[in-house]
Amino acid sequence: MKALQRDQARRQISTLKRHALALVATGLLAVAIAYLTLSQSTQGPPSIVSDKVYHVIAFAVLIIPTALFYVRSLFWVLPVVLVFGGAIELIQPYVGREGEWADFIADVLGVIFGLILGLTIRKFLLKQTNPKRPATSQT
Repeated sequence: MKALQRDQARRQISTLKRHALALVATGLLAVAIAYLTLSQSTQGPPSIVSDKVYHVIAFAVLIIPTALFYVRSLFWVLPVVLVFGGAIELIQPYVGREGEWADFIADVLGVIFGLILGLTIRKFLLKQTNPKRPATSQT
């Protein structure tokens, strides 16, 4: 009985660590994205990659920790991330940058891509750690 309680306590602590990791990683990534998108732009050499690709990548990476480690929080993290992307576009004109609807659409596509990727990786990892035991045949 005590062994079962210890095992349950360990699982709860492990779950809390995964949840904390997901939220802290998402928060830190959001801060980095906010800094990069709201700081003064220094025109560098022209890039062969559209800035929309950067938006897709940034917002995909932003949602992946939650999709991997804390799926139940997606019901509130997803709307917050989408509002965050929209807020960036609304704030950018006030910090000397241009806000664009196309950037917001790229953010949304990035969230969708990151969500699909994160949930797929999660499913694969869960399958690897909890393989189904083969059914025993009864003869």
